Amino acid sequence: MIWQFASRYFWAKKSTNAINIIAWVSVGAIAVGAGALIVILSVFNGFEGLVKSLYSSFYPSVKVAPVSGKTIKLDATQLGGIAKTPGVFAYAAVVEEKAVIRYADDPTIAILKGVDSNYNKVTDVKNKIVRGSFDTGDDENGYGAVLGLELEGALGVDVVRSIAPVTVYVPRRSATSYTIPEEALNSGIVYPKGSFAIQQEFNSKYVITNIAFMRKLLEMGPDEMSALEVAAKPGVSEDELRDRLKRLLGPGYKVQTRFEQNQSLYAVMITEKWAVYIILSFILVIAAFNMIGSLSMLVIEKQKDITILKAMGARRSLIMKIFLAEGLIIAGLGTLIGFALGVIFCLVQQHFGLIKLGGDSFLVDAYPVSMHIGDFMLVFVTIMVIGLLASWYPARKAANEIIALKAT
Repeated sequence: MIWQFASRYFWAKKSTNAINIIAWVSVGAIAVGAGALIVILSVFNGFEGLVKSLYSSFYPSVKVAPVSGKTIKLDATQLGGIAKTPGVFAYAAVVEEKAVIRYADDPTIAILKGVDSNYNKVTDVKNKIVRGSFDTGDDENGYGAVLGLELEGALGVDVVRSIAPVTVYVPRRSATSYTIPEEALNSGIVYPKGSFAIQQEFNSKYVITNIAFMRKLLEMGPDEMSALEVAAKPGVSEDELRDRLKRLLGPGYKVQTRFEQNQSLYAVMITEKWAVYIILSFILVIAAFNMIGSLSMLVIEKQKDITILKAMGARRSLIMKIFLAEGLIIAGLGTLIGFALGVIFCLVQQHFGLIKLGGDSFLVDAYPVSMHIGDFMLVFVTIMVIGLLASWYPARKAANEIIALKAT
């Protein structure tokens, strides 16, 4: 009965046409707010998915690193235990170190990352090669180097045609004095073989080479490494795999998921999304004022009906529920229209990319969008709460109307 009254009050023609207009203005304002929230949150989801896919190309599912210092040691027994751990697809030892690299007369600082033969099972860098090939070489034929695309340009290297090596300088581990450069530094050469393009953070500073070259250059033992990068099997939770490796290795190692390796980046993305959600929610708060005005005028319009209902024994709670339901109808109708508009816009953007990012430096031409059911639920609950709060004052006013029937 409550919803029957509320529905009739909404759709029936009013004596004052302004009440109908204000009600539909309220519906329209809520629809705009709901649609805008869905579109903006979907765009944030799209960018978040893009960034995560780029980082997942370079960062492993789980990384085992030292708690303190720069290196860890993992012997064959420990590596065998890791390989047998449920959920482990593959692992690769890596050695990372900052170095000065020089090609011709242009030295620059870069991060050298030595990797073993399993590296391409752990990350997707091989599929990001844009020039040349992924080849880290060996001791017999010379060690190779795969450079970030921007670093290749900064050095003036041509990985396809160049036959000249790149010289690498790193601090000598056994050095006792750093006053004489020849005694303080180890040097070696690598031959440019290819270049990769993932994103600027990696493209501008990383050089991937053979782990044997790095161990030799840094005077490391065969069991020594900067980190062990582990790939999880499809469908295996990174958190579960991290916990299993922690139990296996003990407290002497720092085990991090991909999220934990880039915690600050992911935290910023989440914070930005919530900030935009809160800001756009104010559009719905503004729409709520229209609802208050519309329902207040409806209460005045229906004073006679309210009086008759009370005379027939209707309680204050029933009258209040009728007008609260009226507010929910306005909010619900606006939400459905907004969702429909938001979904249509997102689908058009996904298939046709109508709104472009502009410029040639982006990995995608148009704004990426990704709709999540959780966003729809969040927006729906938000609008319903705002709708109830906006309806409460007019509904309370209607419930407190004094019975004043006149005898005829």
